[in-house]
Amino acid sequence: MNQFKNLAAYEVVEEKEIKEINASGCVLRHKKSGARLFLVSCDDENKVFSIGFRTPPSDSTGVAHILEHSVLCGSDKFPVKDPFVELVKGSLNTFLNAMTYPDKTVYPVASCNEKDFQNLMNVYLDAVLHPNIYREPKIFMQEGWHYELESPESALIYNGVVYNEMKGAFSSPEEVLDRYTRKTLFPDNCYGQESGGDPAFIPDLTYEDFLAFHKRYYHPSNSYIYLYGDMNMEEKLVWLDKEYLSQYDEISIDSSIPRQKPFLNPVEGETFYSITEGESEENATYLSISTAVGTDLDPRLYIAFQILEYTLLDAPGAPLKQALIDAGIGQDILGGYDSGILQPYFTIIAKNANKEQRGEFLAIVKGTLRKLADEGINRKSLKAGMNYYEFRYREADYGSAPKGLMYGLQCMDSWLYDGDPMMHLEYQDTFDYLKKVVDDGYFEQLIREYLLDNPFEAILTVSPKKNLTAMEDEKEAKKLAAYKASLSEEELRELAEQTRALKEYQETPSPQEMLEMIPMLTREDISKEAEEIIWEEKSAHGVKVIHHEMLTSGIGYLKVLFDTSAVPVEDLPYVGFLKSLLGYVNTENFTYGDLTSEIHLNSGGVSFSVSSYPDLKNNGEFKGFFMASARVLYEKLDFGFSILGEILTRSILDDEKRVGEVISETRSRARMKLEGSCHSAAVARATSYYSATSSFNDLTGGIGYYEFLENLEKEYPTRKKEIIARLKAVMEKLFTSKNILVSYTADEEGYKLLPEALKKLTDLLPEGEGTRYPFTFSPGNRNEGFSTASQVNYVARCGTFAGSGQEYTGALKILKVILSYDYLWINLRVKGGAYGCMSGFGRSGEGYFTSYRDPNVRETNQIYDGVVDYLESFQATDRDMTKYVIGTISDMDVPYPPSTRGNRGLSAYLSGVNREMMEKEREEVLNATQEDIRNLASLVNAVLNTGSLCVIGNEEKIEADKDLFGETKNLFHS
Repeated sequence: MNQFKNLAAYEVVEEKEIKEINASGCVLRHKKSGARLFLVSCDDENKVFSIGFRTPPSDSTGVAHILEHSVLCGSDKFPVKDPFVELVKGSLNTFLNAMTYPDKTVYPVASCNEKDFQNLMNVYLDAVLHPNIYREPKIFMQEGWHYELESPESALIYNGVVYNEMKGAFSSPEEVLDRYTRKTLFPDNCYGQESGGDPAFIPDLTYEDFLAFHKRYYHPSNSYIYLYGDMNMEEKLVWLDKEYLSQYDEISIDSSIPRQKPFLNPVEGETFYSITEGESEENATYLSISTAVGTDLDPRLYIAFQILEYTLLDAPGAPLKQALIDAGIGQDILGGYDSGILQPYFTIIAKNANKEQRGEFLAIVKGTLRKLADEGINRKSLKAGMNYYEFRYREADYGSAPKGLMYGLQCMDSWLYDGDPMMHLEYQDTFDYLKKVVDDGYFEQLIREYLLDNPFEAILTVSPKKNLTAMEDEKEAKKLAAYKASLSEEELRELAEQTRALKEYQETPSPQEMLEMIPMLTREDISKEAEEIIWEEKSAHGVKVIHHEMLTSGIGYLKVLFDTSAVPVEDLPYVGFLKSLLGYVNTENFTYGDLTSEIHLNSGGVSFSVSSYPDLKNNGEFKGFFMASARVLYEKLDFGFSILGEILTRSILDDEKRVGEVISETRSRARMKLEGSCHSAAVARATSYYSATSSFNDLTGGIGYYEFLENLEKEYPTRKKEIIARLKAVMEKLFTSKNILVSYTADEEGYKLLPEALKKLTDLLPEGEGTRYPFTFSPGNRNEGFSTASQVNYVARCGTFAGSGQEYTGALKILKVILSYDYLWINLRVKGGAYGCMSGFGRSGEGYFTSYRDPNVRETNQIYDGVVDYLESFQATDRDMTKYVIGTISDMDVPYPPSTRGNRGLSAYLSGVNREMMEKEREEVLNATQEDIRNLASLVNAVLNTGSLCVIGNEEKIEADKDLFGETKNLFHS
C-alpha cells in the first residue's frame, strides 16, 4: 500500500494488515480539506463506499434525521427531485441507503459492478456536499414536517415523512424505554436527545435551523470516508481529490461529543407508554436498570460485555434472567450491552412486571450480581459465550448485507471518537486475552467495577397508560385548532395555497433532461446468466440428502427437516411453539443451561424454525417443515447431528414451571416481533384469507399463532398436563426416521463426513407410523382491522392471480420496482406522508401491496385501487425501461453468503424451481418493454379483485374507517 505515499494530496496516517478479515487497512488524511479516509483493500468484489459525518444533535427536533432524508432529494450535479429513488430503480447496487444514529449520519453504497459503483459514489458525494435544500424549501416540508390545510375550512394537521416515521417509532414500549434510558443516563450530551426526532418537538424545527445544521456539519473537515473491496484505491483517491475534496479548505468544526459526567448517585424515573382500552394494565410494566460501561474505545470491554450479555441474560438459564423469572418478576427478561456510542451501557429489563415489584427487582439484580462476583460465574457458560462470539466474528455472515458495509459501520465505533478505525476489526488479540484471563476473575471484576460499584446508573419504570395515544392526538388537535384560530383569513388562504403548491411540486416529475443527468448502465452491462441454483439429491442410510456444494471456509450449514403433514392441522400451532421450546428445557443428559453451553462450545449455534414452500406444479398445494439447523466446522458435524438428536428425542417436557416460563417469554417475544413488523404481519394475515400456504404460516408464526400463544399463556395454569401431553404427542408424530429430509451446505470434503455423522441422529429417531394429515382451511375474506396503541397504520391489500388465466412472468419483478419506487412511492410516501410502501408478486400467484408507518387507511386503499388505471396508461421511454430493468436485476443478483445460497437452493428444490425457469424469468426481465408492463394490468386487477384487506394500526383511525372491515378488534390483549 506504499503507493499512497506518492499521492501528494494525502497524508498516510497508518497502514497495516488486518489478518482477521484478510485485508490491508490504510488510514489517510486529505491535506487540503482535512477529510479522514479509511481504505480496506481485499479481494471482495462487493465494493463499499461510505461517507459519514459526526452530527451530535442539541435538541430532539430530528434535524439530523430530516437532513439525512433531504440531502438525497437532488444536488448541483444531479438536480432531479429524488436521485435516491432513481438509483434504486436504475443501478446494480447491492446496498443503497442512509442512516441516522445518535451521534453520526452515514451514507453507504455498495455494488459489484465497477462502473455502477463509481456512479453511486458520485451521486452520493454530490448529494451530501451540494444538496438542493438551499434552493427548495419544499424538500424540508416534504421530508421533515409541514402544516397541511386542504382549504381554509379544513382541519389543520401536521404531515411529513420523518414526522410520521417517528410517530411509528414512538409507538413501541421498548422504544419508549430505550429513549427514556438515554435521556436519563445522558442529560448533558447528545445522547440525551432524540436524533431521529420526537414527534412532539419535530414541528419546532425551522427551515433556517435545518440549513444551519448542514452548513455546520456537512463539510469534508468533519467527514469519515470509507472504501472497501477489490478496486484501484489510488484511482479512487485521485478522483475524490479532483472532483470534491480539493474544492474545500480545512476548517475548525466542533462536533466533539463531550462525555457525560458520571453520576454520584443513581437516578430514578418513570414514564408511560400507551395501551388500548381493551388491554390490561396488570403485568404490563417495564422495570429496568442501566449502567454506563466505560467507552467504545476499550476493545476488551467492547467484546467482554457482549460475552457478559450472553452469560448473564441471553443464554437459557442465564443466572440474572433465571433469578428474576424464579422470583416472578416479569414474564420476559431483556436487555444487554448497548454500544455504538461513545459511552455504552448495560441494561437489565423485566418486561410484563408490576410497578410494586421495583424494590424486589433491584434487590434480586444486585444480589445476583454480587453472588456471581463473589462466588464466580459458570466457566463453561463464559467460554461458550466467547466461542459463540468468536465464531460469529470469523464467519462474518450478515445475510444479504455486504460484509464490507458491516465492517464500515463497526469501524465507526472507534473512528468517530478519534480512535483507530481498525481497533474493533482486529479482534483476535482481544479474544486471546479474554481466554487467558477467564479463569483469573476478570469477568467477575467487570461485574464489580461496572455493574455493582458504579453509581452511573438509571433505575427506570415504564408503565402502561390506557388511551395515551388518543390523549396525545387530542392534545395535538387542540394545539393545531388553536393555532388555526389565531390566523387571519389571509394567513389561512396562504397556508392552503402552500399546501396546494407542495402537492403540485410533489406531483410534477423532474424534466427528462434532469433525469438523464443521473449516470446509468446499459442493458449490455448486465450479465445474461441467471443465478445458479445449487443442489444435488443424494442419499445416506436411506435418508434423502440435498447437498449444496460450494466453498464455505470449512463451515457446514446443516438443516434437518421434518414434514409437518405428520401432524393434524389443529396441532400445527403446537409445532410452531416447539421451535421456541426445544433447546430451552432440560434433556436427559443436560440441563438447559448446560445444553446451550455445550452447543456454543462446539458450534456456531443451533436453531429451530417452521417454513413452508409452495408447490409450483400443483396450484394451491405446499410443503410445510419443522427445521432443526446447526452451523458447525466440518470436523464437528457429528456433534451437530448428535446434539440435534439429544434435543429432538431426549427433551424433558415434564417441568411444568419451565414450560410455563417459556410460554410467557415466547408470547412476549412474539408480540415484540409483531410490533416491529406490522406491515409484514398485515400482508401475511390478508394472504391467509385465500392461500393455504399463508394460512399454514399464520397458524405457525403469524397473527393466528400469536392469538394461540395468548390463549396458551392464559389457559396454561389450569391445563398444564393436557398441554404438555399434547406437545409430547406432536413430537412423537413429527420426529421420526420416516419423516426426515436433510439439507447440507458444504464443499465435497465437508460432505464426505456426513453419511457417518448422520447416524448420530437417525439411530435415535423412532420409525414412526407414517400417517399423513392433509392441510385444510376455510378460505374467505375476513378483512380485519387490528387496533393497537400505535400512532400510525400498516395497510395491506392482497390477492391472487392463480386461476385467472394469467401466468407468472419476469415482468412482475420489474412491476415491483415500478410500483414501489414510482406510483406507490409518489402517492403514499411523497404525497401521503407514509414512511414506506412495498409491493410484490410471486410464482405461486400471490400479490400484495402494503404501507409502513402510514398516517392514512382509506386513502391508502384507494391508491391501491388506482394501480390498474396507472398500468393501463403506463408509458416509459427506452431509457426509463432500461433503468427499471437494471434496478430489477440489482434485486436478483445479490451476492449472498454460503448459508443463504444453500437456503435458496433448498427452496428451489422443494418448490420445483429449476434452471430453465430462472433463465426464462431473467430473459423476460432483460427484454421487457413498456407494453409488457401495460399487459400486467389484468393480472393486477385479479389480485385487487380478490379483495383481501388487513390493517394494523391506530385505534381511532380504524374505528373511523370501520366500514372497510368485516371485523375490527384489538391485536393485543395482554
